[in-house]
Amino acid sequence: YLRQPREENPALGWRSIRMALDRPALLRLQIRAMLLAGAGEDIRIMFPMISTVEDVEQVLEITEKVRAELNAPKIEIGIMVEVPSAVLLAEHLAKLVDFFSIGTNDLTQYTLAMDRVHPQLAKQADALNPAVLRMVDLTVKAATKEGKWVAVCGGAASDTKGASILVGLGVKELSVTVPTIPTIKAHLRKTSLTDLQALSQQALACRTAAEVRAL
Repeated sequence: YLRQPREENPALGWRSIRMALDRPALLRLQIRAMLLAGAGEDIRIMFPMISTVEDVEQVLEITEKVRAELNAPKIEIGIMVEVPSAVLLAEHLAKLVDFFSIGTNDLTQYTLAMDRVHPQLAKQADALNPAVLRMVDLTVKAATKEGKWVAVCGGAASDTKGASILVGLGVKELSVTVPTIPTIKAHLRKTSLTDLQALSQQALACRTAAEVRAL
């Protein structure tokens, strides 16, 4: 319904927050709808596909203007960390928002430059690749320094091995598929946080995803 033109590489193109900022009227309408629908409730707003500080500054300005117009209470604002540039800018972004949610599926494909739905590359686009885990580690450290919390949304959180390492790295919340909730809970409760922290440090020192999984 937005009549987007066809793109050669849509994963790197005009999508998500980039599109929203180019159509501020639509973005304002969406924010207004969220604030009205969430009136009196414990809601948070999270913006996806953030790649620059300017992205965050613009969405915060727009959100605050809409909030003021509605005289709505302040709410927590967070961002998805899905792009390597957001990881490398995390120390600055953490000063602007209330929380991070790392999207491991997209972060993996952008870090490894492998389309996660490509039939020949999907198996290699492993979120437990040490390069991706180091991205998670950098993000958590930047957030922790500013007293902010970090969640993970992505396939790695629904995997017992991935969940163990993510919690060990300091991730505070896991967004998992509904059927895996009991399994992930039971798995994490069997191990101490100290052991998971030691495991995560071993994982960061690995060379390959296979070595990480072998731990």
